[in-house]
Amino acid sequence: MEQGFRFHGSRLRIMARYTRLEVVGMMQKTGMVPLFYHSDIELGKKVLKACYDAGARLMEFTARGDFAFEVFSELNKYSLKELPGMIMGVGSITDAAAASLYMQMGANFVVTPSLREDIAIVCNRRKVLWSPGCGSLTEINKAEELGCELIKLFPGSTYGPGFVKAIKGPQPWTSIMPTGGVSTEKSNLKAWFDAGVTCVGMGSKLISKDILEGKDFEGLQKKVAETLKLIETIRREK
Repeated sequence: MEQGFRFHGSRLRIMARYTRLEVVGMMQKTGMVPLFYHSDIELGKKVLKACYDAGARLMEFTARGDFAFEVFSELNKYSLKELPGMIMGVGSITDAAAASLYMQMGANFVVTPSLREDIAIVCNRRKVLWSPGCGSLTEINKAEELGCELIKLFPGSTYGPGFVKAIKGPQPWTSIMPTGGVSTEKSNLKAWFDAGVTCVGMGSKLISKDILEGKDFEGLQKKVAETLKLIETIRREK
């Protein structure tokens, strides 16, 4: 269900098009959220298109560079116009002001490196999915008390699949997305999904520096498609 997308005169007003439940549902369905940042808008469009054509329906734009909000705004407008069903979100958000800014530009989900109650409040007010970085059962419990639907485990390489399995024992209702330490290799993905993750976030292991420098968008499309298929197979074999 689209929450807000309308023309006002000649200007386009953008709000999140998907509810938090719809977003987490797509995360559960596809099992993967690609992560990406680059200051070049045109290159970003090609990355988005390659991921979309491969079957990805989510993209976390990691807001780390100067004027990153301007890049996100242009990429989201492109996505709305050219890539129907693509759900754009933003990552590396560290305060409520930044979360509000990106939501005004249409971010459908907000990912944070740490648990921030101020971000929870502004996202919940608009029913936008927020995923805080948590590293302990206490933090996870607090996040869920604040209405979190999906926990970000970061950095995943520090905690590993064993941590997820341990959490899912007493709390099988907890949904977890590891980022950092997730690769496209079958053994790595199998370990995470066997431990019980809902989906994985994947950045440079998927959208590599070599792909970007070589502008190998055909290769990127193939890699994303293969990874999505591999995740589907691993889940089916569980």
